[in-house]
Amino acid sequence: EMCCDLKRRFLLLYATQKGQAKAIAEEIWQQAGVHGFEADIHCISEMDKYNLETEKDPVVIVISTTGTGDPPDTARKFVKRIQDKTLPPDHFAHLQYGLLGLGDSEYTFFCNGGKTVDRLLQELGAQHFYDTGLADDCVGLELVVDPWIDGLWLALREVFLLQKEKEDMSSNVDAVSSSLSAAPYNVHELNLSSRVQNLKLEDEGARSCDVLSQKLVDINLVPSARDTEPSLVHSVPPVSQSVLNIPALPSEYLEVQFHDTHGENPHLSSLISEGATFEVPITNAVQLTREDALKTALLLELDIAGTVFDYHPGDAFCIICPNNTNEVEELLQILGLSEKGEYFVCVKVKQDTKKKGAVRPQHIPERSTLRFILTWCLEIRAIPKKAFLRALVECTSDVGEKRRLQELCSKQGASEYTRFIRDCNVCLLDLLHAFPSCKPSLNLLIEHLPKLQARYYSVSSSNLYQPGKLCFVFNIVEFPACPARPVSRKGVCTGWLADLVAPLLHPKRSTPDTKGGRPATGKVSIFARPNNTFHLPADPSVPFIMVGPGTGISPFIGFLQHRQKLREEHTDREFGETWLFFGCRHQDRDYLFKQVCYLTDELRCFLENGTLTHLKVCFSRDSSTTEVAPPKYVQDVIRLYAKDVARVLLKERGYFYVCGDKKHMADGVSDAVVDILRMEMEVDRLEAMKVLATLREAKRYLQDVWS
Repeated sequence: EMCCDLKRRFLLLYATQKGQAKAIAEEIWQQAGVHGFEADIHCISEMDKYNLETEKDPVVIVISTTGTGDPPDTARKFVKRIQDKTLPPDHFAHLQYGLLGLGDSEYTFFCNGGKTVDRLLQELGAQHFYDTGLADDCVGLELVVDPWIDGLWLALREVFLLQKEKEDMSSNVDAVSSSLSAAPYNVHELNLSSRVQNLKLEDEGARSCDVLSQKLVDINLVPSARDTEPSLVHSVPPVSQSVLNIPALPSEYLEVQFHDTHGENPHLSSLISEGATFEVPITNAVQLTREDALKTALLLELDIAGTVFDYHPGDAFCIICPNNTNEVEELLQILGLSEKGEYFVCVKVKQDTKKKGAVRPQHIPERSTLRFILTWCLEIRAIPKKAFLRALVECTSDVGEKRRLQELCSKQGASEYTRFIRDCNVCLLDLLHAFPSCKPSLNLLIEHLPKLQARYYSVSSSNLYQPGKLCFVFNIVEFPACPARPVSRKGVCTGWLADLVAPLLHPKRSTPDTKGGRPATGKVSIFARPNNTFHLPADPSVPFIMVGPGTGISPFIGFLQHRQKLREEHTDREFGETWLFFGCRHQDRDYLFKQVCYLTDELRCFLENGTLTHLKVCFSRDSSTTEVAPPKYVQDVIRLYAKDVARVLLKERGYFYVCGDKKHMADGVSDAVVDILRMEMEVDRLEAMKVLATLREAKRYLQDVWS
């Protein structure tokens, strides 16, 4: 009863890059009311709407990580402000906060956005009222997010209880002796402890009531003898017989109006806020792998001569890509909107919505056709979040399908959500096929599907070596069929690019254009994504080592092209030695850049003219007839040259670059380097790890990796 009289407001801040942190913050905001709290929610960039310097209530922060461990763009101004070295160490001594960081352990600086803000707040005297949570998108954010939110309410109750205790003590301070004995403190602690325990029981009771008050469809799904395994659409005990804890129903906040009028869709450049976009033609395409290779790698060349687009070797750039045309048409058909694809859509916020601070999503144009929105604006391949599944429950008429969707978004069905939706890359289209009685409205899709993100690629050329050209390399991503998703798919961007350049790759199958017999090809819209660190050493005399198996070799081709041109232009300069460690499955199937049409064995050319000093290769799937089997992976080859690696890094202060797959390669390479440092320096592993950390901080051990 005492707690009900307390002021129970807390400040809720989120910093998001792609919408994940915002969605989680909104979930906290929704649950807060159920638990008797009032959450004052703001994007962390809205610094005119809150003031941490004067904030007296608890603060909850949800923050993601972007790039190579940076806070999201929306948090840059906030981070810059709290990094101010002139702030005193007790600047936030009055502040109590809890922080939930989002990240991906596939990357080196896991949750670094949240860790950075957490550290800065601590250094300025702020205190935790609740332990920091670090959620990993690699295994599923919900594994940490859900229990962290569950525990938040008790932690907040304890904060308000302590505040009440302090207020009571200060109001009675005149009646209390100035020389208090130890006994009253012990009594106070006992009373507080018992009240906190009561709150725990109270909280558990409240949760039970929440569960019982939910509108659940209680049906017995009795499995047949041949159908005892769960699947996307089928459940078995204990989940099928459980009372479920399901998320609160998200408030709808958008309304959609159709207009049968004529006009033009917005230019793609209006969808991008990161800078200038350039529409450039694809002038060449080469398949770098043989037809029987496990993966198909393509090299594309873009003509940027007529633009002001500039880049350095090691930079990345982004391509604005559309969703697959067939999937868009299929979605329109299932939604019953095939005839309205070319209608213009007006999206507005509902006047009576209960969603606080509801605004039209910035990635939805004010005026465009429905087909344009589904093609260029919404990530229709996104794995549906549990909140979306919860909303889909209300659009499903079949009792069994409704129950299964409830299970998949419930706590009891968490492992099945991971197994049948997350791990299988199931998207909205798959769900609508699996649950045919589910008929969501268009506004629900716009509310829950995230923005279609541009895809970024490492540059594989040098503007100095090939003026006016930009090359890049990629594997065509393949998603094989699985029981939860019976159709195979290609990656959104790589599949689109492969279709776009098919006339260049297979000219005999294509219709030539009218100007000279060359197949017509498309254009792509690109914008810059500079990499501030993954560049050649400023001093050309410094040696460097490159590790790039598979398409990880891509930026190093640009490095070597640039180095070759510099050597030609500055014959009097000293240039440091260069090492390239490359690996692939088969020497005769996917040895990239070994024999590439117009490139004619570019790697061999680099070796012969001295641009590349050492080339070390390995082939993981080729059989060997030698008595001692050759190393299979780049990390194994690196170990064979331990003394050279140590010399370059320690004695000659060289650079070490790694590009490619994070999980299966980059971690193995860093382990190999640690082992080399340990042996060559004759120190223990911990000390060797510290040396590698120092190299990272000095920007001499650099990674460009992906999951």
